[in-house]
Amino acid sequence: MIEFKDVGVRRDGRELFAGASFQLHPGHKVGLTGNNGTGKSTLFALLLTRMGTGDTEVTLDRGEVSIPDSWHVAHMAQEVGASAQTAIDYVLSGDEQWYEINAALNDLSSVSDEQIGVLHQQFDEIDGYRTPTKAAQIMAGLGFNTNQHELPVEGFSGGWRMRLNLAKTLMSRADLMLLDEPTNHLDLDAILWLETWINAFTGLVIVISHDQTFLDNTVGHILHVEQQKITLYTGNYQQFIRTRHERMAQQQQAFEKQEATKAHLDDFIRRFRAKASKAKQAQSRIKQLERMAELSPMMADNPFSFRFYEPANMSSPLIELTDADIGYSDTPLLYNANVQVTPDTRIGLLGMNGAGKSTLVKALVGELSVLKGSYKVSDTLKLGYFNQHQMDILDPKATPIEMLRRLAGKTSDAMLRSFLGSFDFRGDRIDTISELFSGGERARLTLALIVWQRPNVLVLDEPTNHLDLQMRQALTIALQGFEGAVVLVSHDRELIANVCDELYLVHDGQIDEFDGDISDYGKWLAEKRKQENSTDKSSSKKKNKKANKKFVSRETAEGVSNNSSSTSKAPAKNEAAQPTLSKDALRKMAAEQRKLTAPIRRDIENTEKALANIDEQLMALEEKLANTQLYEESRKSDLLVLLNEQTALQQQHSDNEEKLLLSMTTLEEMEAGFE
Repeated sequence: MIEFKDVGVRRDGRELFAGASFQLHPGHKVGLTGNNGTGKSTLFALLLTRMGTGDTEVTLDRGEVSIPDSWHVAHMAQEVGASAQTAIDYVLSGDEQWYEINAALNDLSSVSDEQIGVLHQQFDEIDGYRTPTKAAQIMAGLGFNTNQHELPVEGFSGGWRMRLNLAKTLMSRADLMLLDEPTNHLDLDAILWLETWINAFTGLVIVISHDQTFLDNTVGHILHVEQQKITLYTGNYQQFIRTRHERMAQQQQAFEKQEATKAHLDDFIRRFRAKASKAKQAQSRIKQLERMAELSPMMADNPFSFRFYEPANMSSPLIELTDADIGYSDTPLLYNANVQVTPDTRIGLLGMNGAGKSTLVKALVGELSVLKGSYKVSDTLKLGYFNQHQMDILDPKATPIEMLRRLAGKTSDAMLRSFLGSFDFRGDRIDTISELFSGGERARLTLALIVWQRPNVLVLDEPTNHLDLQMRQALTIALQGFEGAVVLVSHDRELIANVCDELYLVHDGQIDEFDGDISDYGKWLAEKRKQENSTDKSSSKKKNKKANKKFVSRETAEGVSNNSSSTSKAPAKNEAAQPTLSKDALRKMAAEQRKLTAPIRRDIENTEKALANIDEQLMALEEKLANTQLYEESRKSDLLVLLNEQTALQQQHSDNEEKLLLSMTTLEEMEAGFE
């Protein structure tokens, strides 16, 4: 258990936390939220400092932080340096215990025979033989292909290095996992996989994220930092919003009541302070005012309030792709694409990583010429295009107001400053050159420049990657009020659900309307992932199956030849070697096959029953662990027993799944051999 008792922290002369007290327990999934600059990263740094890791040391001004000495922490850093280490090796290094033992076993020159035995025993105890498979599964879940495993880390782009860093973090045998914006560089299928992984993780997870749906699907508590206070809420992000709004409304009522009381006391003191007969009462009111706890008014805490201007001119269609093949170097990636963008179009583009969503977007905005078919745009088209590239070409030496003035001409500075203020560029930030901006500030500035130009078509490719929750909410509201067309690629499901009227699926070189909503797409992705995993597992067996078929066919043909009055001839090149058998012979062969496969079928049946039994036990345990009283200090021993039982059952489940897969593979190969 992690416990904060009356914790106070100052950094750079500024008080971040004052009197913070809360408890976090094993198994909790916690979302850490709060405005930028409130101290979320400092809280992570404080936890890392108390656990003896981390690059930045944070000290307490007062209070106490207690964390079990035996706990290990895994922290997802925000930067990954260039390295010649292979991707798979980098990910495996996240499991430090496995990595050290494996390195020792691979270099036995300085290890005694007795130590070798100990190393092998330790390796077996940590299930070391399955660790590389676990690393490969994590990499696959995060979008890496097997042919990328041996590539050097330095060969990946910044976004893919961040995925490698997340994979390395997930490999850790940690009790506490700190994840800082883990979804920033992930596409939707990787985010859905990560949600499943976090929900299955048995330790304590604290995650900073600006993805509301991700938080709703993974966390059961919210730790909110606001006005130097840290408040622990029970429930996911939506429940937190409701509870916080209720508290803010109550706080506003209390504030208004207090202000009325203070006004009444001030008036009494002013009127009667000088009168001897009332002096004692006036003095009492003064003391009452001094004792009164200072309440804050409820503030609308979203600093963003922009909207898209009404487009000046529009015709229909604005953009049209007809029977278009789209790709690179005369090699199509998408075939026969038919997309029409009209003034009322609100399309969300869905598809797995690498399916071609960004390729389609480049064709729609005219950056990529079609290889076949036609691409037409209206004379009235005024495009607002947002992607990572657009952010990168901002003038690094220019300030926001300078860049806006280049577009605005003779517009007054007062109007320009007011407009930039709606994107929270205020004070010194308006006159700060953009190369000093964070990713979020550059994204906001890019959006501001797009909004000013009054587009009639918005094509947005992952616009929320660097935006916090408040800016995402403001962007959603602004897009809902936009009177032009929208084409959106985003891993933010909340944004897609609230903005898009129709969904298009990019898959297997085709673009088709998706019949369902964003939650249905998650189910579609899960099914496709199962199919791909099944294909990957079976592809490695194809050669063996072919060899078995040839062997059995030859043996059967020889048997028929020996029992026939005529000599068999070899089949012609285009003919199949299919011997003709009598019905009795076929029945006998089928009976023999059933006899041979009976033991493996029994194993499969028994393993499936065992898995069903384990699932029932795990469900019963989860119901017990949902009891909040179990996390009280007096029930600590009961909690540990249940958590240990859950871990043991999960291991049994994993072992039985592996056994079932092996049995089913063996059965497949046997049946293939009978064909």
